[in-house]
Amino acid sequence: MKKSVWLLVGLWMVGVAVSAQPWEKVYPKVVKSIKAPKMTGRRVLNIADCGARTDASAEVNQRAINEAIRRCHEEGGGKVVVPAGVWQTGALTLKSRVNLVVERDATLQFVFEPRLYPQVLTHWEGLECYNISPLIYARDEVDIAITGEGTIDGGGTNETWWTWTGVERFGWQEGMYSQRQSRQQLQRWSEEQADVEQRRFDQTNPMRPQTVNFMHCRRVLIEGVTLLRSPFWVLHPVMCEDVTVRGVTIVNAGPNGDGCDPESCNRVLIENCRFRTGDDCIAIKSGRNADGRRWGVPCRNVVVRNCRMEDGHGGIVVGSEISGGFRNLFVEDCQMDSPNLDRVVRIKTNTCRGGVVENIYVRNVEVGECREAVLKINLNYEPREQAQRGFIPTVRNVQLDNVNCHRSKYGAYIVGLEESEQVQDIAVRNCRWSGVTSGGNRIEGKTRNVVFEGVRIEGSE
Repeated sequence: MKKSVWLLVGLWMVGVAVSAQPWEKVYPKVVKSIKAPKMTGRRVLNIADCGARTDASAEVNQRAINEAIRRCHEEGGGKVVVPAGVWQTGALTLKSRVNLVVERDATLQFVFEPRLYPQVLTHWEGLECYNISPLIYARDEVDIAITGEGTIDGGGTNETWWTWTGVERFGWQEGMYSQRQSRQQLQRWSEEQADVEQRRFDQTNPMRPQTVNFMHCRRVLIEGVTLLRSPFWVLHPVMCEDVTVRGVTIVNAGPNGDGCDPESCNRVLIENCRFRTGDDCIAIKSGRNADGRRWGVPCRNVVVRNCRMEDGHGGIVVGSEISGGFRNLFVEDCQMDSPNLDRVVRIKTNTCRGGVVENIYVRNVEVGECREAVLKINLNYEPREQAQRGFIPTVRNVQLDNVNCHRSKYGAYIVGLEESEQVQDIAVRNCRWSGVTSGGNRIEGKTRNVVFEGVRIEGSE
């Protein structure tokens, strides 16, 4: 079927009114349901009293900090304190009932020494595997936290972790190690549904690790810290329940440098945070392709409020690794502004993924400028992906209210499928989009019930 393209130039469009019921009834219940960690332990261990030193090697400090975490956990829980100073280290493993406190003027400096990152079970781009450890890792733990006013520096540069992309602009040169073959192998293993015990990457063929990766944990808090220069994704909770990310600053210009990626999690609160990233600021996931369908665990009940997004491919993103589906996102009172921010609200998926994305509610967002679109829904993301197709995705019930932008190429840009109406019930109201350089919105493929109410679109001068 021939694609349909609608350009809506400087018009007021009237459709059906959007019910406020989700905000009035569902939103308060979701917020109230998110539980904070139960930090009842009183043990306090300073890493300097446990053998760590600012003039010691990363290996020495790694042993000391991990031992402090272990002791604190075994003694009933409490705080492991990183005092002022720069503390080099390798991978750390957080344990139940332990709060890792990075104090003001303290920096946890993770070094580029792959031997200090042992092999662990993780998810990488929505696929299950063993890889070298994330910088801070936890699995099957309860009541864990990273807090403080200090800095966690992942050490990513064009001379270290980022070179593994195999991309010249991130420092890779002919003859250097590249993770490209490992990434392709992992995707093949997923398509073949190979047992996870066979999917192993170690120091001989690693992929870039996340900064913080918590697997199957409950009651998680990350608060106050600044996270810099991640090797890969920054915050990546997987199949966790009750996750709070509050007052965090993330600055990461590196490749695939997503800020926060809750994957197949339930009850997530992200508030009062600042993002400046080399990829999506917040990206909601639920597994990729065959792996995501095998788990069948949707991400759900996510709240984002009072955050600021600067650079990034997208401010609030769902996908693309979303095969398990997603429901119930509430975004309010955020600010976004950067010539290097591509989109404000973005939903990306394809027929390799499948899954249902539904109930996206966004209100009271102010945007200076973004590069492409205020709202982007794309059901044809990565059209050349080498994976089994035929898994039809659905995006439905997306509501934007009072989301204003001063400069963009499009207002809304929707790419549906040609075969069926899989983009359904999209309602945009009370928005003012000025400086729209294309002159309006763009819709391709089949859609159903896409309405605009009280939306003013103004072209650029």
